[in-house]
Amino acid sequence: MIVNEQVAIDHGLKKDEYAKICKLLKRTPNITELGIFSAMWNEHCSYKSSRLHLKKLPTKGKQVIQGPGENAGVIDIGGDDAIVFKIESHNHPSFIEPYQGAATGVGGIMRDVFTMGARPIANLNSIHFGSPQHKKTKNLLRGVVHGIGGYGNCMGVPTIAGQTSFDSSYNGNILVNAMTLGLVKKDKIFYSKAAGLNKPVIYVGSKTGRDGIHGASMASASFDEKIEEKKPTVQVGDPFTEKLLLEACLELMAGDSIIAIQDMGAAGLTSSSIEMASKGNLGIEINLNKVPCRETNMTPYEIMLSESQERMLIVLENGKEEDAKKIFDKWNLDFAVIGKTTKTKKIELYFDDQQVADIPVNTLVENSPMYDRKWKKAKLPKKNKIKKEDLKNLKIIDVLKKVLSHPNVCSKEWIWQQYDHTVMGDTIQKPGGDSGVVRVHGTDKAVAASVDSSAVYCWAHPLTGGKQVVCESFRNLISVGAKPVAITNCLNFGSPENQENMGEFVECVQGIGEAAEYLKFPVVSGNVSFYNQTKDEGIKPTPSIGGVGLIKDYKKMMTMNFKEVDNIVLVIGKTEGHIDQSLFARNILDEKNGPPPEINLFNEKNNGETLLKLIDSGLIKSAHDVSIGGIITAVSKMCIKGNKGINLKKPKYLINEIEYFFAEDQGRYIIEVSKNSLKKVSDLLNKNAVHYDELGMINEDQLFINDKTKVSIDELRTSNTSWLTSYMSK
Repeated sequence: MIVNEQVAIDHGLKKDEYAKICKLLKRTPNITELGIFSAMWNEHCSYKSSRLHLKKLPTKGKQVIQGPGENAGVIDIGGDDAIVFKIESHNHPSFIEPYQGAATGVGGIMRDVFTMGARPIANLNSIHFGSPQHKKTKNLLRGVVHGIGGYGNCMGVPTIAGQTSFDSSYNGNILVNAMTLGLVKKDKIFYSKAAGLNKPVIYVGSKTGRDGIHGASMASASFDEKIEEKKPTVQVGDPFTEKLLLEACLELMAGDSIIAIQDMGAAGLTSSSIEMASKGNLGIEINLNKVPCRETNMTPYEIMLSESQERMLIVLENGKEEDAKKIFDKWNLDFAVIGKTTKTKKIELYFDDQQVADIPVNTLVENSPMYDRKWKKAKLPKKNKIKKEDLKNLKIIDVLKKVLSHPNVCSKEWIWQQYDHTVMGDTIQKPGGDSGVVRVHGTDKAVAASVDSSAVYCWAHPLTGGKQVVCESFRNLISVGAKPVAITNCLNFGSPENQENMGEFVECVQGIGEAAEYLKFPVVSGNVSFYNQTKDEGIKPTPSIGGVGLIKDYKKMMTMNFKEVDNIVLVIGKTEGHIDQSLFARNILDEKNGPPPEINLFNEKNNGETLLKLIDSGLIKSAHDVSIGGIITAVSKMCIKGNKGINLKKPKYLINEIEYFFAEDQGRYIIEVSKNSLKKVSDLLNKNAVHYDELGMINEDQLFINDKTKVSIDELRTSNTSWLTSYMSK
């Protein structure tokens, strides 16, 4: 094929980008070289619209071993142990082919983790779908859930937590964000930086096919009416092969033969070889005839751009090839010496004894485009004036039942029951709590993890929403007794070429950065997913935050279920009655305008750290953060989990019942305290200047409000658990 400007445009490149390629090469690229440039310069791989802003995020901390720039982030959890973790998107593939899209998303993120020498110990996910009434939503949900479960279950890795939401903005673009945690010894962490000259470059894993070609480019484009034509760009996963690959890699890593290792993810052999060469300031020469292929007559272009799954690229020490091959032969995996490191600082590809590509590495990496795109700053919306008479006419129990059964609040048990969340035997808090928790095997330590996002808040005001989602992650970890350590982010937005979308991204990142900096909760890994839109209609801005925290003694782990009758229930943090952008306002009052709740970072940090002291001192029985749906929703879930009731009383000095119970003011937690511990708890809260209200007392099985309104916990449970099961059964 003759390469020209139109061919470049068909590959997703802009006119000026193609002109830059020709200038850098001082010639017209051939089709293989053009394919390589299109893969490396697309949004998914180059971060050309985002990396200018991502540089502003805080990435360092006392426990950070590795921040952004590697396959995954790494944190120190004490002793010889470290946790490797990352979250990544597989949005476009999951919309086109939900089962394989979600499955290979899980497979890909697990490879990112075990590439660094870590054995995966937990999976999480953040999945977002269109309106439940939309014709595609149910099938997409079913396919994605089965894909996540199918791959993770076969790998034998528990799925310990997640988040699921529904919103009409995802009708044309669902989001599937997958996260994995792995455990590694600090002296056995592996990196992707190639080193040394004439070192053998090794291909291992599955054979290369034609699946997934242009997958990275497809992930960097908007959808149109030809979406079905994109199915060949979706990768096909084989979890059983990945399990073999995991064990083989970890066995090889037990020795001293590996110099560098990189999984073949987006853009396959292209990105893996170039990233290794770039980080090592070296060149790599590859003979494409030696790449194991499962299809006949594959071209250099196809081999380099294939995104076939379950493959790795390794740079070995000289003389270690035979020993390494024995390991991969034992696990029945392909092993091939396909090239070597060179001093040329080029990617040089050969096929049928001819050179088919000759590209300086720096043209693909350092000289890739970086855009300072124009963006619009969002204004903080004015507060709504909600009429008091509109609130007076509402029956609080009826409202509560509607909120508990809302798709974004209801129990997601139908989803997580399809995941194996106890395999490996170390899960000590399963899905459905504030965070999932796994023990660090053979120690008293446990690692907590959660995934959170707040598209509604980010849409209303991106800067505030960005802060909120970090704080939500912070609170979810603290609620189980974990000290928050670090976060990974998956930033899902519409087209960066749209100034409003770009503004949402810039300000969300700013908010994330401000909160992460203040809370000492650094960003150690992540992913940006742009072009989540069909034609000109994009999603609400949806940054997903995966938070990881440490519990030094897992016996002190906290759960949210109410424990004992006659214990006292307190709410930590002040309630001002912020209704705007609450689930109550949007779905009961049908009021979609107004600002999100204000974020006070001092209170977030102070309230959270004080609660950790209470948990560590053994002074509280249960805890749960207050988020979507407000105080009464949080309390109801604690009742349902513990099969206990509560006598609720609104503090006299505060606002009316509806505003108090359904407001979504931030920085709040519900805690359960025995009567004997109440004074110690109140003394510690007062000492640390933490506001609290006494909410009520736990009873056998009824939720009372001011002694005049009541509902059974069984009724609340039915409201909370029936919607999703009923929806998926029809």
